[in-house]
Amino acid sequence: MNVIRPIMLDDLDALFEMAAGAGYGLTSLPRDRELLHNKIVESRESFARIGQKPRGENYLFVLEDLDTGRAVGTTGAVAKVGGFEPFYAYKIETAVAESPALKVRKEIAFLELVADHNGPCEIGSLFLCPPYRKDGNGRLLSLVRFLFMAEYPRRFDPLVIAELRGIVDEQGRSPFWDAVGHHFFDTDYPKADYLSGIDKKFIADLMPKHPLYIPLLPREGREVVGVVHPASRPALEILKEEGFVDSRMVDIFDAGPIVSCPRDAIRTVRESRRAQVQAIVEEIPASPAYIIAAPAGEFRACRGPLEQSPGGVKLRAAEAAALQVAVGDMVRFVTLRAVPRDVEEVKPV
Repeated sequence: MNVIRPIMLDDLDALFEMAAGAGYGLTSLPRDRELLHNKIVESRESFARIGQKPRGENYLFVLEDLDTGRAVGTTGAVAKVGGFEPFYAYKIETAVAESPALKVRKEIAFLELVADHNGPCEIGSLFLCPPYRKDGNGRLLSLVRFLFMAEYPRRFDPLVIAELRGIVDEQGRSPFWDAVGHHFFDTDYPKADYLSGIDKKFIADLMPKHPLYIPLLPREGREVVGVVHPASRPALEILKEEGFVDSRMVDIFDAGPIVSCPRDAIRTVRESRRAQVQAIVEEIPASPAYIIAAPAGEFRACRGPLEQSPGGVKLRAAEAAALQVAVGDMVRFVTLRAVPRDVEEVKPV
């Protein structure tokens, strides 16, 4: 049985191992123990803070294998990016050039740097150890963030984005960085990516302010604009199923795509329900897979069956134990996948 819970300081060793195995391009999981320790401390403070509006809190969860007590996956969300460290991206725009004399009309794509000081919410830090990439664990890690948002909507900006990893090889070479960033920063991609997780001021100091015409880039750099890394394609498909769409923006370092969706339009947020646990039983027949969360105390979530009725829900003993809930407690739940509901829904509470 696996459970998702807020990260703890005791998870530092496991988190460092995950960061080392994540490869290049996952900025939110740097290969630096001190930075990871700081992220855990920041996350603990964020969970402890009870706010009525987002202030940049960083919520980091882990997937724990209850049989071993080991964290084997991670996922997170920043309540609101921006402020003193703006959110940087390239917006893909199109210019039209036309000559009636030559009967030529050209639409030319270009990249324009944007710096947003006021949001949005950003999800990230998604990584799952290879032996656990099965049984819906990756989908569970991705969607649990939205179940947390559904429980605490005021803690998150109304717009949610995800920066998907762009094309970076195993040696840390990024064709887009070589075509653009390298000329302005005079460093390699891994170092620039690492530094961006510490202090983004160097971006404002050195990033080109003028538009970059995509056709003028070298072919290798041009061809990877908006292309997702193969390892991130499953994550992108899950987000699309949840309602995320292409934002016409890309990452400034590797040109990976950025997708977005209004928080309240995300399928998991929109369809999730709260109900009271009416009974805990040994087996529940013919149930789709649900994400079930216990919001009281420290937020915990797991995957499992669930039986609905107008007055509440029934849980299996295994899931109740993982969530540390008893009869009378409240849970929030949603199907792991979008499926037609053929029973009466529990009314929202």
